[in-house]
Amino acid sequence: MSRGFVKEDDLLPPPVVPPRAPLPPGVPNYVTPRGLGLLRAELVGLEADHARLDATPTADAQARTQELLILNGRISALTTRLTSAKVVEPRTVADEVRFGAVVELHTANGAPRRLTIVGVDEADAAAGRIAFTAPVARALLGKRVGETIVLPGAPPTQPTTIAAIAYEG
Repeated sequence: MSRGFVKEDDLLPPPVVPPRAPLPPGVPNYVTPRGLGLLRAELVGLEADHARLDATPTADAQARTQELLILNGRISALTTRLTSAKVVEPRTVADEVRFGAVVELHTANGAPRRLTIVGVDEADAAAGRIAFTAPVARALLGKRVGETIVLPGAPPTQPTTIAAIAYEG
């Protein structure tokens, strides 16, 4: 079609869909049972937003269309992530740091710190939930209570001891 027959006002900029947390190529999408529940709840919320927006007439049809396109993109990305999810049930033996572990760490000069190793979509550093792909999580995986390590990003003079390992669930 010739550009002569297209009104410039009818051209919408491509929607910008916020990306999901990155998952390295070839790495399984591990999730905790809690993480799977959060993903499912997020999908229900997005679908409700889509239905509400779809049913609500608005004077600005372009803005509405743009919002619907963004929601469609987010729903598509989330559906793909849900489809690839591999739920890892909590372990009953807490002798080694694995996916889903709640790890209590102690440093010689600091307060105890608790970290939970979770899936990439469930990660929230402020809440102490770190993705299993994060350098700190990779440094902890396979370690046992009593082991001392230097965490990535920490000063080399600040060794960290694994004080306790537990599993939620």
